[in-house]
Amino acid sequence: MQEDNTNNSQSESNQPLDPLLESYYSKYRRKYRCYPGLIFHQGKREMLQINVPAGDLPVLLQAKPATDNDPNSGKNRPVIKGHADEIKKYVLDRARIGKPWVLGTLTANVAREKITIIELGAGVCLVAIPNDVALDITDGQHRTRAMQELILSAERHLIGNDEFPITLVLEDSDRQCQTDFRDMAQSAPLAKSLLVSYGEFLGRDGITQNLLDRVMMFQGKTEKIKASVGVKNKLIYTTNYIAKSVSCAFVDHPDDEILEYDVETSAEALAVAFNLFFSNCSATKLIAEKKFEQLTSDEVMNFKEDYIIGLSYGLEIVGRLLNFTYDRSSNHFNEAMILRLAEIDWSRSNSVWRDNIVRLDPKPKNPAKPYKISFGTGVISTAVKIVKMELGWTLAIKIEY
Repeated sequence: MQEDNTNNSQSESNQPLDPLLESYYSKYRRKYRCYPGLIFHQGKREMLQINVPAGDLPVLLQAKPATDNDPNSGKNRPVIKGHADEIKKYVLDRARIGKPWVLGTLTANVAREKITIIELGAGVCLVAIPNDVALDITDGQHRTRAMQELILSAERHLIGNDEFPITLVLEDSDRQCQTDFRDMAQSAPLAKSLLVSYGEFLGRDGITQNLLDRVMMFQGKTEKIKASVGVKNKLIYTTNYIAKSVSCAFVDHPDDEILEYDVETSAEALAVAFNLFFSNCSATKLIAEKKFEQLTSDEVMNFKEDYIIGLSYGLEIVGRLLNFTYDRSSNHFNEAMILRLAEIDWSRSNSVWRDNIVRLDPKPKNPAKPYKISFGTGVISTAVKIVKMELGWTLAIKIEY
């Protein structure tokens, strides 16, 4: 009874507002797009917060990016090729399998006199935007483009019922909009390792987080926050390095999020494969079996300087080679093939790595170690092919397996 009384009270309190809003919607609906909003003040300016249905984005928002090397030709940054596609892929990958996703608030500006604000009290308002007025994007042009393309595509049903928050700055000065964009872009970029560590327990990120506890080479020896490892901290890999190797192990591509892979069963299979490899590889056996507290900085430094497997490139190569041993139908990595892989000489001096991953330094600081790592395009693929040839692995072998 108490719950019924509460619901009745809330319903009654809403009754005076509903007819009021309906009257305004009826008045403005033909020539305006109307949105409930909140009025707030920040930085000595009046602003509005509105939520816009996905279907309105293509006609409501417009980008004015700078062009022709002229910052003053637009209100926001030049378009970064491919960035909108990355955002669209992020949304599609999750929406297709019914998983949550989120995009940050967009920021746009418009002159106050171009719109109508009906104040309803306590900061609540109705914002009426004429059909011939477009909001200029100050921040979020790539997110906007991604959603505009998606709502106009055959997969519009995936976001058709979603809404997108917009912070609307009542400002029409191009210079102030440019200043606002610059100010909003001042935040420091996040390291990819932190993004993986904070990632949803799903696909590649979930498997990676799972492996940190299951694989002895990773336990307590992995950098989970910063972009690179600190040898003095006795850390060997970053979560981002491991995540790339995880993707390679399952689909032979370092950037695939493999969202369709089950975290628990996939992590279990890959943990067995990694532990088998690291415990039988002469380059990693001692370090893998030692706990973090037992390792010294010199041991870690020498490992990373002497062996390919101590670097991100080396871990990616291992992942790509493990993929050759993987049978998805049984979710199993071939243990006999992994043991052969562990027999490879992973030292930089091995001729297998020469002229792909490793180059000879004509003027080495240490003549005893005249090897430097090459970061050229395609060196990883070349190294993987050479190792397969050394092991006698062919496509026929994998199909037979």
